[in-house]
Amino acid sequence: MSGRTEGGVKERKPFRLALLSFLTALAALLLISPASAAKIDDQFRVWLQTDLWPEAQTKGISKATFDAAFDGVKPNLKLPDLVLPGEKPKTPQKQHQAEFGSPGAYFAEKTVRAVTAGGRTREATNARTLAAIEKRYGVPGEVLLAIWGRETGFGAAKMPYDAFEVLGTKAFMSTKKDFFRTEVLAALEIVERGLAPVGAMKSSWAGALGQPQFMPTSFLKHAVDFDGDGRPDIWNSTPDVLASIANYLVHYGWVKGRGWGFEVTVPESVSCSLEGPDQGKKISAWAAMGISRVGGKAFPASELKAEGFLLMPAGRSGPAFIATPNFYVLKEYNTSDLYALFIGHGADRIADGDSNFVGSWGPVGGLHRSDIVALQRALEAKGYDVGSADGLPGFKTRRSIGSWQEKNGRAPTCFTDAELVAAIK
Repeated sequence: MSGRTEGGVKERKPFRLALLSFLTALAALLLISPASAAKIDDQFRVWLQTDLWPEAQTKGISKATFDAAFDGVKPNLKLPDLVLPGEKPKTPQKQHQAEFGSPGAYFAEKTVRAVTAGGRTREATNARTLAAIEKRYGVPGEVLLAIWGRETGFGAAKMPYDAFEVLGTKAFMSTKKDFFRTEVLAALEIVERGLAPVGAMKSSWAGALGQPQFMPTSFLKHAVDFDGDGRPDIWNSTPDVLASIANYLVHYGWVKGRGWGFEVTVPESVSCSLEGPDQGKKISAWAAMGISRVGGKAFPASELKAEGFLLMPAGRSGPAFIATPNFYVLKEYNTSDLYALFIGHGADRIADGDSNFVGSWGPVGGLHRSDIVALQRALEAKGYDVGSADGLPGFKTRRSIGSWQEKNGRAPTCFTDAELVAAIK
């Protein structure tokens, strides 16, 4: 789903975490009586007419479009992250989230190979379209294919939800009301402008539309009519899907002619706390510090004077990379280091054949998200910037761990474990 932040609305959580969240919401639903559900339905209809409609009207939405979009729509109480009317968001006293496992699970060979094998097949069948898109936008076809495959299995994933049901429910009673209010108004604009009929507005359970999984605001900004039929169709038109993804990446700064990055070996003399997009150096400078590409390959001469960034998603317990600015463009699509790395790695494999990372993912994990939140808050109390105390160890958390370890006479690993949580707390 394009347009998400790490640890926030934009991020795609690992499936098992999303599933647990969904099941928790479903369990809560079972406690709602039919009478209560009917009362919520009534409140939703009042909210539509007295709250949402007046704002929609000021944005040029006709009553006919508004009524058609919400005809027969009731709040879907099975969706996750809802807050019942009159209640406040609650944090469970006991943490039930799944344990945080090794990032290596994100790169299960079965998952990666489904994207790469499917990508190579579609690269052949869509060669002319991909070439035309790359000529216009400068984004390699392999990158577009990797995103398409990762997001919806090249369009095979079904979009079973009514977008107005999802977005309306979440705008009415979710933990991110303002975000989804903006999105439901954008969805109404899509219909009002004739870009898609109400019946075509099918989405994921998070409200993301079509094969590229665009939120409605992203659709309005980035969807492209590349097949020339007069409207951008990200549900059915492969040229429109691929060109829209390319347009999205270009908007966020894709640099033509550069890849996403290189797997590297980082000597112990180089601290893992140097990670991050705000600590860039010329790739020649990283090389002068002893960082080298895996497999004995040299960095391309054209890259040596360009900026690169140290990336260590599992600290010293996993593969390391020198990322280019394009890596962070990929993060704009789904702001997760692992997602962007999956796309870059998948694109490389589509282009060059299936080969895995040289570095291996170590035995990290064994902690609940609540443990990581506690660690992040302890680091914040000591003056470290962890980004957000959300239980997700992003680059700011990782390098803060490394800095604390160095300050306290420990070998920096830049990743958390149970002993470290206890020591920092």
